[in-house]
Amino acid sequence: MSFERHKHLLNQELDQFNALLGELLPRYVLLVRKENCTSEELKELGEIEHYLIEVNSKIANIKNRLDQDLFGETMDLYYRVKAEAEKGDPKAKKKFDQLKASFHSSVKGDVFFNWN
Repeated sequence: MSFERHKHLLNQELDQFNALLGELLPRYVLLVRKENCTSEELKELGEIEHYLIEVNSKIANIKNRLDQDLFGETMDLYYRVKAEAEKGDPKAKKKFDQLKASFHSSVKGDVFFNWN
C-alpha cells in the first residue's frame, strides 16, 4: 500500500475517532455536572469514564510509539551519516552538516524534546 493510501486511511480513521469522541464527551460532561443523577445515569457515567481512561491510555501509547520511533530513526540516521562523513564521503559530509544544523536548531528551539 502506498504512503498516500496509508495517509488517507489514517486521516479518515482519525477524523472518525474525533467525531465519535465529540459525541461522547458532551454526554460525559453533562453527567459529571448533573447534580442528581439517577442510578442508571451514574452507571453510564462510570462506564464512560472508565472507557475514556482506556482511550486516553491507548492515545498515550500511540504518541509514545511515534515519539520513540521518530527519535530513534532520526538519531540512527544522524550517526550513520556522521560515520560516513568521517570516512571522507563528500555527500555524507554535506548531509551531515544539514542534519547537524537541523538537530541544533531543533534542540535550541525546543522542538526536538517533548516536555510533558
